[in-house]
Amino acid sequence: MMENPLGWLHARGLVSQRQFDAGDRLRGDFTIAGLMPNVTMRWDATPVAARRAGADAPLDPTLARIAARQRFDAALAAAGTGMADILWRVVCSGDGLEAAEKALGWPRRAGKLVLLMALDRVADYYRL
Repeated sequence: MMENPLGWLHARGLVSQRQFDAGDRLRGDFTIAGLMPNVTMRWDATPVAARRAGADAPLDPTLARIAARQRFDAALAAAGTGMADILWRVVCSGDGLEAAEKALGWPRRAGKLVLLMALDRVADYYRL
């Protein structure tokens, strides 16, 4: 388990395994979609690889990124407008609950309840 707010909540029994898995899938789509801001230029060369034909061929990186972005956007839409904010801050950005509540202008301890409801909706979206 990574050191992140969702992992911390899960380790203490405040988030169910289903909710944790939903958050992990959401963060995975966020990462694959390349939505994290870059602070520097990428110096790695563009990979040149022979494309294999058939069902076992890997998904083109650009197509994988587009598909992940579509899943991420759909998952946030399934969570709902008011709940997408806390999901993004805690699950994707790695902000703690208190920091997310403060940034959103919410009262203390409201973030956990909203986060749990949002994770349930995202779990439904991912069919977990």
